[in-house]
Amino acid sequence: MDVGVTGFGVAAAANLLLVVVLTIGWKRRLQGALLILAALAGLTWAVVLGLRAAYPQAVGIPVVFLAELLRDTAWIAFLWGLIRQARRPAGAEVPSRPGPPRGGSNETEGSGAVSALPGGAAGLSPPLRALGLGALGLVALLACYTFLLPWLPAVGFRGDVLLAGKLLVALAVLLLVEQIFRNSTTEARWAIKYLCLALLGIYGFDFYLYAEGLLFHQVSGGLWVARGFVSALVVPLIAVSAARNPQWSLDVYVSRGMVFHTATLLAAGGYLLLMAAAGYYLRTFGGEWGTVLQAVFLFAALLGVLVFWASGHLRSRFRVFVSKHFFNYKYDYREEWLRLIHTLSDSRSREGLPDRVVRALADIVVSPGGQLWMRDGGRHFRQVAQWNMAQPTAAGEARDGSLGSYLGQTGWVLDLHEVRAHPEDYPGLDLPGWLAADARAWLLVPLRQEDDLLGFVLLAPSRALKAINWEDRDLLKTAGMQAASHLAQMEALQALSEARQFEAFNRLSAYVVHDLKNIIAQLSLVVSNARRHGDNPAFLKDAIGTVENAVERMNRLMLQLRSGDPGREATPVDLAGLAQQAVAAAQGRAPRPQLAHNGDECPVLADPERLRAVLGHLLQNAQEATPGDGRVDLSLWRDSRNAHLEITDTGTGMTPEFIRERLFRPFDTTKGLTGMGIGAFESREFIRALGGDLEVWSEPGQGSRFRISIPLARDQEAFR
Repeated sequence: MDVGVTGFGVAAAANLLLVVVLTIGWKRRLQGALLILAALAGLTWAVVLGLRAAYPQAVGIPVVFLAELLRDTAWIAFLWGLIRQARRPAGAEVPSRPGPPRGGSNETEGSGAVSALPGGAAGLSPPLRALGLGALGLVALLACYTFLLPWLPAVGFRGDVLLAGKLLVALAVLLLVEQIFRNSTTEARWAIKYLCLALLGIYGFDFYLYAEGLLFHQVSGGLWVARGFVSALVVPLIAVSAARNPQWSLDVYVSRGMVFHTATLLAAGGYLLLMAAAGYYLRTFGGEWGTVLQAVFLFAALLGVLVFWASGHLRSRFRVFVSKHFFNYKYDYREEWLRLIHTLSDSRSREGLPDRVVRALADIVVSPGGQLWMRDGGRHFRQVAQWNMAQPTAAGEARDGSLGSYLGQTGWVLDLHEVRAHPEDYPGLDLPGWLAADARAWLLVPLRQEDDLLGFVLLAPSRALKAINWEDRDLLKTAGMQAASHLAQMEALQALSEARQFEAFNRLSAYVVHDLKNIIAQLSLVVSNARRHGDNPAFLKDAIGTVENAVERMNRLMLQLRSGDPGREATPVDLAGLAQQAVAAAQGRAPRPQLAHNGDECPVLADPERLRAVLGHLLQNAQEATPGDGRVDLSLWRDSRNAHLEITDTGTGMTPEFIRERLFRPFDTTKGLTGMGIGAFESREFIRALGGDLEVWSEPGQGSRFRISIPLARDQEAFR
């Protein structure tokens, strides 16, 4: 295949890829559109010149020069737009590449540098305006001359006019590039330097080509063919500048992972090819040692690749190099944030959350180890986790000490090497002795939730980073706040678990005290009646039975205290029989309750004594709320799944607000010092524990209705 066809074909493919990438990321901004048009013009130019190399008779000189002028026009228009964009009013942002801050600033730096071109914001300076308009006018004249070329007289200088015109166009473009680069700030140069290098390469080569052609009245064939390869080589530089300039509204994005692995493969392949060429040279010119030297040399080259692949330090340094020189920002924030959240939320990991916090923050700056220090509930921070880092010499660090106060007030990420070297930049901070003397201590990342300092993470020196800048500090600070929220949630869950344990113990104690109150009331009644009826054998018999019942209930209470689960022993019991016993026990109080029941058995699973106590409590409350001439009625029935017991009275009743807000609230009572305020609550919770429910209907002055619903024994087994 012809070399010219190959070169311009490669240029066409490179420009086509550039057009596709830029078009996908375009956000409808003018400067981005001009860059896409320039890439399209470059694609058209490469195709026309490739066709000229393949079919010289079909594609004439005028078509070739029109393609040249089309590309020149597109690039001049882009540079003109770039100059005007750089002259926006103060405050417009362009990307910058700030260096690492010294001192404790930790404030976000960087994305506000403005290109400083002369002339102010009002417009272009006269020299630049004249240069741009002159370049466009020259291109227009050359285009007209090219159209008229077939009709012009055949004189010897016809071709020299085109060569001289193209030479002047190349010079004008080079001057525009020089003005843009020279009059940009240092930060803005970082964003456009690769574009300037690309155009310098294209038009510098053209300047040499046309200068030589004008001198010898003939363009060099070898230089002309080489233009295709030159154009292809500068396309990656244009793409890098597009990625570094978001104000062009070109979201050119290639993931760091892809760039890292692709660059690694390309570098490894190029390295091996170079070593293979060197080995071939040794074999050819090495005499009798040639084969031996080639084998040893190639083995050493392959071993070097394997060492690079196995070395975490070398791979980390290479990743930092790729991030620094090929991307607008050092970090791929999407990947970093996903990795952070995955590490912190990985409940399947054998590591606890404190260990995962250390590893998550260490991975951001490629640190091989670290420690987590957290508040201990008292006046100190203490180490709670460590990863690949030796135990500190100090057992704790005071929360109100210099370090804790400084981190709490500023929230800054501290580079301890910098703190030791420039302590004057950190007023009010005195490093504790154990930290100042630890050479393995590199970074301190505070873990703050709002204004509360939960602790800090101490990181060992990085494998790749020797110093950190504003971007590292911002990412670490943000990741530290996210880690602090996870740790705060962990502390809250631990406190909630402890509170629930105390709540269960307190509830059990309240149940026991409530039952003891009832037993004491029962025994007090026996004591008060003993003075009057102590000689009555019937009374003595009833008193002994009452005491036996009290002893039995107290023994059950002791059992509950030991097991910690009131009413855990459930046995089959007939609810109808328990209701009859509760009604019989309440006959000594007025109004006397009446039970309506059709005689069907209502078997349920429950602790008989506790269920009887619940029925007795509800009956007693109904009698106390009803005057002596009122009524307290019980009705018992069953359906296919549940047994139902209703207690209805004609007492004072309750308001809906009282039922909703106070009836079942623990320790809220209307009985003064004689009540505990847990009877209704305990009754409802016990019924619900059996799989049933306690419902209430009431109206003030009309009375109340309590309905107990408990699943029958067969359904209750399934529920349990």
